[in-house]
Amino acid sequence: MEIIPEVLEMGRRARQAARVAAAACGGMRSKALALMPQKLHDAAERLYAANGEDMAVAEAAGTDSAKLARLRISPKVFDYMCDRLVEVAALPDPVGRVIEGHVRPNGLYVSKVSVPLGVIGIIYESRPNVTTDAAAVCLKSGNAVILRGGSESRRTNRVLADAMAEAVVEAGLPADLVQLIDSPGHEGAASLMRLTGYVDLIIPRGGKSLIKAVAEQSLIPTLKHYEGVCHLYLAADAPFEMALEVALNSKCQRVEVCNALEKLLVDAASAERLLPALAEAFSAAGVTLRGCERVREILPDVAVATEEDWQAEYLGPILAVRVVDSVEAAIDHINSHGSGHTDGVVTESLAVADRFAGAVDSASVMINASTRLSGGGDYGMGAVVGISTDRIHARGPVGPAELTTTKWIARGQGHLRN
Repeated sequence: MEIIPEVLEMGRRARQAARVAAAACGGMRSKALALMPQKLHDAAERLYAANGEDMAVAEAAGTDSAKLARLRISPKVFDYMCDRLVEVAALPDPVGRVIEGHVRPNGLYVSKVSVPLGVIGIIYESRPNVTTDAAAVCLKSGNAVILRGGSESRRTNRVLADAMAEAVVEAGLPADLVQLIDSPGHEGAASLMRLTGYVDLIIPRGGKSLIKAVAEQSLIPTLKHYEGVCHLYLAADAPFEMALEVALNSKCQRVEVCNALEKLLVDAASAERLLPALAEAFSAAGVTLRGCERVREILPDVAVATEEDWQAEYLGPILAVRVVDSVEAAIDHINSHGSGHTDGVVTESLAVADRFAGAVDSASVMINASTRLSGGGDYGMGAVVGISTDRIHARGPVGPAELTTTKWIARGQGHLRN
């Protein structure tokens, strides 16, 4: 397939802008971010009008209520977007950090320093807040960004991107640091994924089908997560109140997000103590349980969990529950059935906690804490462009620091190789 000329030109301009941003001081980037909330407020009337048009088109097309909710910009969502921009502006500059440095025996000083990745392409669905979050994180880390949002939010995203570009220019940086592909159809995203030589990384945000398509079609490296099949293990010594509260919050605080609890593992030594109360609490919260045979011996009214349940990401009010014999059995189950996103343990034993944290192969491990806390805001990272379950280049929440790479700088005084 041919690359759309407009997108190719965006790539060229983004590469030039990224070089300017990499050489600029962090204060200029932070100034641009600090200006963005005011630019959004200045554009608020146009933004709400554009979002209303997008909503009307989506409703006429029969878009389901969940997608409509993600598309809508309410005053609360607007304030949230502005607050995130302020948070990211206040973060330490991730560029120019000396990660390590030492003087060689011959007096040569060698250091490894953080630098921007370059140009980031973000392909995402209907959430307009991804537009502002992604632009903020990329700009803070000295990168240019090319955004490709869902067609259903095209008008909304255009107003957002234009307002942010105004802030970038006012701060003395190139407007091309923030660009938006808003042409209809899939050709824009397909072209973006083929901009080798101009785009350094593609980050997809959305459902499994979108992420799978991007991973398979992109000619550029991607950073992604497919699913959030998150587990919580209640150890033999799990405190009763803490076990209930952490399990309920992990599942029920928001059931539709990628760090919500999907599988509950209960140690055999605590199953009879915990399961009846858990079942009552989840029932009151509207959550349907599906259990293994050992669970059903204690809770006979619970539906039988099938093999498919142990791999499923429900993103809804369903929870699969299994009784396991030990922390080792819990670890084996998680590493065999999990997605490497977020998994947790409730225990008073430091040995159990350390064993679990060391052996569970996940981007985030929560000890006596809700899985819902695995994210940029709760980790002190401000906005993030997603959560990665890849091993290269970043893992876990992807904030400004994760969108940098390194270069080596050697300082000498006429040093020569012998």
